[in-house]
Amino acid sequence: MARVEMQPITETSNFIGRVQAIDRVDAVARVTAFLDKVEFADGAEVKQGDVLYRLERGPFEADLAAKQAIVQQFDAQLENANIQLERAQKLLQTQSGAQATVDTAQATQRSLQAQLAGAKANVQQSQINLDYTVISSPIAGKLGRTAVTPGNVVTPSSGTLVTVVSQDPMYVLFPVAVRTLIALRERYVPLGGFKAIVIRLGLPDGRIYDQPGKLDFVDNAAQASTDTVMVRAVVPNPPLKISAPGGRPVRELIDTQFVSVFLEGAKPVEFMAVPRAAILADQRSDFVYVVDAQNKVERRDVKLGQSTPTIAAVEQGLKVGELVIVDGLQRVRPGVVVQASPATPAPPTPEPSR
Repeated sequence: MARVEMQPITETSNFIGRVQAIDRVDAVARVTAFLDKVEFADGAEVKQGDVLYRLERGPFEADLAAKQAIVQQFDAQLENANIQLERAQKLLQTQSGAQATVDTAQATQRSLQAQLAGAKANVQQSQINLDYTVISSPIAGKLGRTAVTPGNVVTPSSGTLVTVVSQDPMYVLFPVAVRTLIALRERYVPLGGFKAIVIRLGLPDGRIYDQPGKLDFVDNAAQASTDTVMVRAVVPNPPLKISAPGGRPVRELIDTQFVSVFLEGAKPVEFMAVPRAAILADQRSDFVYVVDAQNKVERRDVKLGQSTPTIAAVEQGLKVGELVIVDGLQRVRPGVVVQASPATPAPPTPEPSR
């Protein structure tokens, strides 16, 4: 027999999740041009701002120079128009001046100002197009395979040239049934909410990932078809000590892979505990055999909580200090008198107060 005792047990819940990169960007061309050079190796990791592709620059440089020449032309014409307006305004103060001449000079000046502003905007657009001939990575992450090679023409309609996914940390998304989510909320909110939960991942080969994560998001709606809510965790994904050919870093988690997700309490919680071997079950419920003060066997239905392979946590049905039968259960029936001693000593009886 074993005595019912309070024992610390780490609560765990198991789900199936999928790894997701926090940032994911599809690099595309913004202008139409021949591809001159690919500046990366497939599968390499890059930093934000690293150059990925270089497009042919000659036509865009020529277009920019032509637009800059137009700006200079209008600038010179505007300078002359300012001189003509100033001269007409001075002549207006004499008998030889005419208001019509001043009005014409002002109109010419304003027209040239507008044309100069338009020419400068064209220069800015040409400079933007020239800058688009260099395609850089907007994020730090790992590259996939390039979809184009040098010598091909790329256009904005060419689609994705290469995909970049961030590496560290990673998201892990997993669906949780609404009923289970309510139970988790009731369990962990009094203990600190998200801070009271540690995320552990089970990898496809059965190993437990050595980097713990934390919850950071619960979706605001349930899936109508499954009555589940999407929950998200953030998990570190540092480089491993090994490296791929070319010295490229290798990381454990890969974007979109499946993993097992274990929600563990950050601190063990004390439960009434009995050996797992003492737990029996039938169609009605889980139950144990308890020995009362007269050494008679009594069936006791119990409600189990989070348990381990060797220890069963009991939420309802037992009291601390009671004796449960662990061995010889096949020969035990309710009402039978047994002779046995507890496997664990009874707690000391407190002295009566005086």
